[in-house]
Amino acid sequence: MSAHCQLTGRVPGFGNSVSHSHRRTSRRFDPNIQRKRYWLAGEGRHVRLTLSAKGIKTVDAIGVEAAVARIRARGGKV
Repeated sequence: MSAHCQLTGRVPGFGNSVSHSHRRTSRRFDPNIQRKRYWLAGEGRHVRLTLSAKGIKTVDAIGVEAAVARIRARGGKV
């Protein structure tokens, strides 16, 4: 599963781990990605969305219909 949110567009960030001796090695900061299943009443079916934790809170606030509309406006497939 790719680590990007369908709703907010969050993707991994990259940086360095810095040890006590100050040596640097590459690392990756992944967003908190979850797969959630929602009932889409307008289409009479379930949809499975790949969302970050912030994306899940956004769906709770605006509703699944509006969230799917935003995803489709960005060109995403649902």
